[in-house]
Amino acid sequence: MKTVAIVQARMGSTRFPNKVMRPICHTPLIGLLLERLSRAKRLDQIVLATSANPCNRPLSDYVRSLGFDVYEGSEDDVLDRYYQAACDAQADIVVRITGDCPLIDPQIVDAVVLQLRDTNADYASNTSPPTYPDGLDVEAFRFSALEKAWKEAKAPAEREHVTPFMQDAARFHTMNVFHHTDLSSERWTVDESEDLEVVARVFEHFDPKRDFSWQDVMQLRHDRPEYFAANRHLVRDEGAAIGTGPKLWKRAKRVIPGGNMLLSKRAEMFLPEQWPAYFSKAKGCRVWDLDGREYIDMSIMGIGTNTLGYGHAEVDEAVRQTITAGNMSSLNCPEEVYLAERLIELHPWADMVRLARSGGEANAIAIRIARAATGKDKVAICGYHGWHDWYLAANLGEGEQLAGHLLPGLEPNGVPRNLRDTIFPFMYNRFDELAALVSAHDIGVIMMEVVRNHVPEDNFLHKVRQLATARNIVLIFDECSSGFRQTFGGLHKLYGVEPDMAMFGKALGNGYAITAVIGKREIMEAAQTTFISSTFWTERIGPTAALKTLEVMERVKSWELITKTGLEITAGWKALAAKHGLSITTSGLPALTGFSFNSPNALAYKTLITQEMLAKGYLAGTSVYVCTEHTSEVVAQFFEALDPVFAMLKECEGGRDVMSLLKGPVCHSGFRRLN
Repeated sequence: MKTVAIVQARMGSTRFPNKVMRPICHTPLIGLLLERLSRAKRLDQIVLATSANPCNRPLSDYVRSLGFDVYEGSEDDVLDRYYQAACDAQADIVVRITGDCPLIDPQIVDAVVLQLRDTNADYASNTSPPTYPDGLDVEAFRFSALEKAWKEAKAPAEREHVTPFMQDAARFHTMNVFHHTDLSSERWTVDESEDLEVVARVFEHFDPKRDFSWQDVMQLRHDRPEYFAANRHLVRDEGAAIGTGPKLWKRAKRVIPGGNMLLSKRAEMFLPEQWPAYFSKAKGCRVWDLDGREYIDMSIMGIGTNTLGYGHAEVDEAVRQTITAGNMSSLNCPEEVYLAERLIELHPWADMVRLARSGGEANAIAIRIARAATGKDKVAICGYHGWHDWYLAANLGEGEQLAGHLLPGLEPNGVPRNLRDTIFPFMYNRFDELAALVSAHDIGVIMMEVVRNHVPEDNFLHKVRQLATARNIVLIFDECSSGFRQTFGGLHKLYGVEPDMAMFGKALGNGYAITAVIGKREIMEAAQTTFISSTFWTERIGPTAALKTLEVMERVKSWELITKTGLEITAGWKALAAKHGLSITTSGLPALTGFSFNSPNALAYKTLITQEMLAKGYLAGTSVYVCTEHTSEVVAQFFEALDPVFAMLKECEGGRDVMSLLKGPVCHSGFRRLN
């Protein structure tokens, strides 16, 4: 009987790219593994099974240079890769070794092979359950079992991880090799950079000797525990238990501060350690993760950018035509003129427009222009307006000035201290606070959101307008979030209050980067007295997408549709809460609806909702940014899935420990914690 060890390895690891070629004692990790594995007495042949992806070519070439055979097969269907490699090698017994285990021990390999050969078992391992250190894992199985799995296994996990189908004792006769002492908490594999540090220390200690035994390593563990400290926090088989997205998120946090470019999309804001984090495609109100799992997005819909749903056919086609024609040139794109004219048509009080690509940019542009127009530095603000210095300067004073404006606990590090006392926050519907600021300081600009969580009371917006007019203050409405959600244009149209300037973003391009600053001529012309300019504000895709988005919005009356759906969702939450005796508070524009639990366990409850709904195929929490693809059927199915989760929360309110139901940490709150 021919026994063939097939070593599974590739260079495109999600968590730790190129790990198998990382040098240890001047030898690639895979070389150390093959050298140790070749000392097993029960193996007739060793084959590297990698994917045909060209990125693996250096790995294949190196292994061939060592005199070992290489099979290059499917990237994703690793079971097929194993089967085809076994066929090529004419194997009767296959030994599965993963390429991230350079401390593999030949004696353990031989023991597992003998367990299989000396019994009538189809599958044998030392991992069911594991009692040896992680990194000494060996699986052996008969070719007949591999072939049966290859023919019958259908689940993605069964194809990706090779042996789950064969581990089923109902299908196959399985055996396990045990160690008399459970050492499974020891971690000698290489999945993370910390693992590599530990394994490298082991090889460096024994260098140039390569044939040390696993018992020698255990003795070293006893003698020099500090060598093994770096990866003590890592969990065995974590990589098999979590999806590709969480793996990539961990990888991202090593190379990107915070993990990504937008705080609101960090995994910790939703479901730490479990959130899919990344998407492979999106269409309508559905999103697919990197593992191909499909979810209905009953969450933030691209942070509110896709009111027409993901991948709208008409908008995307307009963008494709733009790409074909050319996106950038030494000349200007005509679409920026057409878009400016269209926005002015929708807001007759405005005369001129500047375009940008993000909400923070639009806010900064508006403030720069307004300050230039008034000749005054001091700004009164209400609400959230981005990340730039001018805004965060509010936190340079005593206390947390922005705590009520979505930024509690945020230090203004990096903001020049000399900007102190230039920004003065006031709370929404507190006209007295604003009036006091205007009386106490030489305010030149008022920047505010039209509506955030609550509607204006006691003629609030009109009073602000009258105050700004009387004191010659530029009034700016930040409509980056609210624009085109409840009206066709700015939300200020609903309340009959005209600002001096306004900004639009988010919904304007249905997922493509475009924002606009509009305003009265006498103010906007001040842009010519300062410097406001950027190369990529002149690209063509954003304006093109905006023009087509506006066209579709107007035709389908998107603002009416999403408002109606948002009201249905808000009513649904209230009905579920009443059914289960839970206390909640709803808030936000109908199309940006949300709720919160009136409970000290509010964050834990939110986390539990996300966890349970994710398992049911939903991206969900305590808010929904509505799009036109959120049909009545989608909403009804969502609440049907949410009902038993609310029942669980009722049990928690009655004394059940919510933490016992969570599979990971509680999500973060707002902007308070950055990581």
